[in-house]
Amino acid sequence: MKLGDLSVGYLYSLRAALQALGHDPAPLLQRFRISADMLATPQARISIPRFMRLGNAAIALSGRADIGLLMGEHSHPSHLGLAGMTAQCAGDLLQAFQILVRYERLSSQNYRGRSSFLPPALRFYSISPYNAFNLFVVDSALASRARLGRELTGGAARLEAVHIEFPAPAYASRYEEIFDCPVLFGQQHNQLLWQADSMALPLAQSAPATFNHLQSLCEHHLHELGRHRGLRERVEEIVSPQLHRQLPSLAAVARDLGMASWTLRRKLQQQEQTRFQDIIDDTRRDLALTYVRDTELALGEIAFLLGFSSPAAFQRAFKRWTDQPPGQFRREQHKVRS
Repeated sequence: MKLGDLSVGYLYSLRAALQALGHDPAPLLQRFRISADMLATPQARISIPRFMRLGNAAIALSGRADIGLLMGEHSHPSHLGLAGMTAQCAGDLLQAFQILVRYERLSSQNYRGRSSFLPPALRFYSISPYNAFNLFVVDSALASRARLGRELTGGAARLEAVHIEFPAPAYASRYEEIFDCPVLFGQQHNQLLWQADSMALPLAQSAPATFNHLQSLCEHHLHELGRHRGLRERVEEIVSPQLHRQLPSLAAVARDLGMASWTLRRKLQQQEQTRFQDIIDDTRRDLALTYVRDTELALGEIAFLLGFSSPAAFQRAFKRWTDQPPGQFRREQHKVRS
């Protein structure tokens, strides 16, 4: 179990943003083992922790905490791969956003959840708790979607408002410059609220025949991704986003999978040689190791994300898993990387 991964297409806008600021992105990309060949390789991915470390290194290099907003300004539909190109050929903006959400997994996967579209609201999932390490992820996601809507409609689409979960950062004045609408912080969701009539706007490059062809390719690739997922992975995908709210029950997960509890229990035993509780425990352990090793989240924040009753309970569990307290484990991992 990992925090998730992204297509290298998400790095194109970071590279362009740094170049626009007068910086050569090549040394930074090389430091993170991202070569020109990798950036040109179909299906190439980078882990979300690596993406976050890269983004924060770009902030340090440029001195721009708003690098995520700049990334959005330099994004294009093609950066989202096949789904982006399909959306570009859709009939109207409503159909384009439906395509982007349906095929999001072709270019990104995050254990915290997935984007959603409840017209006219285009929503990016929560990745709280927030700190300087991950604000740029939300910034880039919302800014790129805003640019996409405008680019696809030749600039005609308009935003009503933008909602952002975290409190206003020091560079808050930049948001309304980028989104050209009221931006409200400390909200329940990260979302773009489009003007309702923007949904019916025709797209500048609408091409029905090409759209149908590309959508069939998207369906094929999505089916292939699902075909190679075992039952355990499907259970993990349901369990992981819920850990910080309430530990999910066997009955609830079985219901999401469209089967009875006893059927899920039996299939896990027969197909995966495991139990539901073992998946919960393994998921928490694997995520804990990844969070402590690959992010700068405070240990209390990690305890919250994994559904522990207290930081002390998390520290006891972590020591049981690794024979080390999490703080010591993190320090040793940082020494290895340096």
